[in-house]
Amino acid sequence: MPASATELLELLSLEKLDTNLFRGRQPDTEMQRVFGGQVAAQALLAGCQTVDPAYRPHSLHSYFLRPGDTAVPIVYDVEQLRDGRSFATRRVVARQHGRPIFFLTASFHQEEPGFDHQDAIPDVPAPEDGVRLVDLVRARDAAEAERFEKEWAALDVRYVGISGRGLPDDPDHPARARLWIRVNGELSDDPLEHLAAFTYASDLTLLGAALVPHGVTIGTPGLQPASLDHAMWFHRPFRADEWWLYDQHAPSAQGARGLALAQVFTADGRLVSSVAQEGLLRMRPTD
Repeated sequence: MPASATELLELLSLEKLDTNLFRGRQPDTEMQRVFGGQVAAQALLAGCQTVDPAYRPHSLHSYFLRPGDTAVPIVYDVEQLRDGRSFATRRVVARQHGRPIFFLTASFHQEEPGFDHQDAIPDVPAPEDGVRLVDLVRARDAAEAERFEKEWAALDVRYVGISGRGLPDDPDHPARARLWIRVNGELSDDPLEHLAAFTYASDLTLLGAALVPHGVTIGTPGLQPASLDHAMWFHRPFRADEWWLYDQHAPSAQGARGLALAQVFTADGRLVSSVAQEGLLRMRPTD
């Protein structure tokens, strides 16, 4: 996986094959399937390349259909569904081996004046006071921490807390997790770079929030986790290479699925995005 901001941008860059047809590269990784954030970010950028730059993405909705093969490139086929005076819509199909592995629909909007309000950022420690996520992993398993550092070096992730550990117990909301995240390096001033890098990072920790009340983590033996769908709303522009708070909570887990929701705040308190994901959380016997 990318080890720096530069390598992350190289991974997310696309080769244009034909009109509305693009090819995405693959990283050097030990993962058995394509990381969901990678395919989502590449698909979003494929859609962006077919839209007038005056329009900016304001939302995406996507489904993960099949595990991606990390050994071959992904082809992105963009369908231009609508080009209106204020909004544009694109549907992107990601394919490998002749079969769709991922669908994304993205909506784009020309900036215009309007009402403005937002929720307030929660009271949390500064990013510098958080614990590096890899250090928490290392305290549990040194080999796992080494793999984590190799795969996710392009992201700086600082743990704030989960319900009952760093965050107060709340019986009405038993599954909460908060982290500070930023791209580990400097990006350009291109806002699409920041949206793509943020989309990439947004898939890293969400499902973990749904496991908080159960004493289980993504790395627990016997757990089979997988993203099923992923939705994002982009409220305000921001830089993904500066700290953003991932305020996550999971209102429900049932039937081997968990739903996680998140608000994203910049360090100065602006609400810049909302994210939702449902995922598979299946426990298998380990004997």
